[in-house]
Amino acid sequence: MIRVERVTKDFGSTVALRDVDLEVGAGEVVVLLGLSGSGKSTLLRHLNGLELATSGRVTVLGEELARLRPGELRGLRGRVAMIFQQFELVPSLTVLENVLTGALARLRGPRIGLFMYPKALRLAGLGHLDRVGLLEKAYERADQLSGGQQQRVAIARALMQDPEILLADEPVASLDPESSDQVMALIREIAAADGLTVVCSLHQVDLALGWGDRIVGLRHGEVVLDTPTEGLSKTQVMEIYGRVTVSTTELTAIEQELGVAEPAAARAVAIAIDALQHGDEAP
Repeated sequence: MIRVERVTKDFGSTVALRDVDLEVGAGEVVVLLGLSGSGKSTLLRHLNGLELATSGRVTVLGEELARLRPGELRGLRGRVAMIFQQFELVPSLTVLENVLTGALARLRGPRIGLFMYPKALRLAGLGHLDRVGLLEKAYERADQLSGGQQQRVAIARALMQDPEILLADEPVASLDPESSDQVMALIREIAAADGLTVVCSLHQVDLALGWGDRIVGLRHGEVVLDTPTEGLSKTQVMEIYGRVTVSTTELTAIEQELGVAEPAAARAVAIAIDALQHGDEAP
């Protein structure tokens, strides 16, 4: 479904991605983990052509993105839906109108007002809202909903595309823990039911371990971990955030200073300190 081959992306003097290789098979649920600035969002944006690689090749659904003409790229994007961190809804429109915008790629001309959409699409939109548990909110303004509800609307909008691939860029970063769990569980449930391939960037290690089939760790634009989640410990995942060698004496000192009972937790603290010392965001 997705093949990324030796992709490098430069923004002037900044290297956002460096020689990245990645393959994602049909039906896989892959989580991208890493600090802010590690290249997660940039990599996701390469998978639907919002960014083009400085060098290397990105192939999605059998199409090499750099070779597509604008109309062909638009058609491909209709098969690759994306969920954003900030929901990207139109606040003044109803929930159903926001969902229906997901069908614009296969319609001609602009659509102003709910009844400018064909009846079949309006019914499909209501069906998707029912799937995400928001059918009763269909005619409310989007800005009247909670954050968790707005992200559910964004999921329903993505489903209107009838996609084969679902990309999600920090979809729960703006939500509280309970809403985060609910939204991620919903994405997983829909992906399994519809046979979707999912690539999602996250910050939350626990959520990633419980939700994804596979973890791909990025650090400074390079892939530093690519492994199935089964049997993977949180301590191993924390290595994404910094490679530090901590002696037993240092671990004991951290435990005593902070009252940390577990060596793994002490090591996580040491990694965070290392990240801060190198100007990174602490996990």
